[in-house]
Amino acid sequence: MANTNHGAVQQAAATEPIKFLSKEEAKALEGELYEEYRFGQQQLIEISGHSCAMAIAKNYEPTIYYPKRSCKPIFLDFTVQCEKMDIPFLSYLPAEVQLINDAYNLIIDAVLGLSDEAGLKELYTNILATMKHVKIPIISIDVPSGWDVEKGNTEGINPAVLVSLAAPKKCATQFSGKFHFLAGRYLPDDLQKKYELNPPDYPGTDCIVQL
Repeated sequence: MANTNHGAVQQAAATEPIKFLSKEEAKALEGELYEEYRFGQQQLIEISGHSCAMAIAKNYEPTIYYPKRSCKPIFLDFTVQCEKMDIPFLSYLPAEVQLINDAYNLIIDAVLGLSDEAGLKELYTNILATMKHVKIPIISIDVPSGWDVEKGNTEGINPAVLVSLAAPKKCATQFSGKFHFLAGRYLPDDLQKKYELNPPDYPGTDCIVQL
């Protein structure tokens, strides 16, 4: 029965356009994952981290690892994965743009996500200002920092890669970078149907798909 349901979802995806969620829809979907389907917060972090690492590695794997560390990623959560890569965390991002351009190969932007409230943006004003001027690629997770979840890029950055979690948000319609990946294969079929997500087919056993 599960295989039949999954096939129906995939068949619908082939004929219907993919859904871009509003902020309220995204929060409601996340709430159902916790409350109705009993996903744990750490579980979702690990799933999302694994997916994000896979999306990054598809385009940057040959250059991002420290030379003295293993090239085999460990998928515990996104933080552990990035610690094995030559990727700065934004909480430690230096203010000197040239230093960043010289020292790193790319930046992972996971500052705000759905939390686009003005008060939170103010806490990261310096970081967002720095990211606007760097020359190395920026990979944004779910919602690029500084973007409005629905209206898009009003004062934010211009990432080269966007990794949408669960389903793309409405702001992703304005994304003009090189690669847009979707990481939502873990979503239950019933939830996909309820929100009319119409996800594309995921290739093989991949946890991400390029949109």
